[in-house]
Amino acid sequence: MTESEFTTCYESTLAAIETALDNMDNEVDFDSELQESILTIEFSDHSKVIISRQLPVSQLWVAAKSGGFHFNYLAEQKCWQDEKTGEELFTLLSRVCTEQAQDDFQLKPA
Repeated sequence: MTESEFTTCYESTLAAIETALDNMDNEVDFDSELQESILTIEFSDHSKVIISRQLPVSQLWVAAKSGGFHFNYLAEQKCWQDEKTGEELFTLLSRVCTEQAQDDFQLKPA
């Protein structure tokens, strides 16, 4: 994947996450902010989940209370997969956000 292709893929993924956050149908208290290609989701206890890109290794990284996660893009499956566990990005985000929000937080891609 070229740097340009990676950047396009990453930016469209951030847009999909923002759309999923906007479409949530429960009353979880959180704020999200996209700044300089870094998406931060902050919860009422001030804990954060941070999604960023690591251009030199063409990875999407997620930082959460439970740890750091590194994702590779699988073009054939059109998804991001954690390099250690194989967990899909939206599944992991739902899990770590539920943990930090202490409430059901299901992110569904559009």
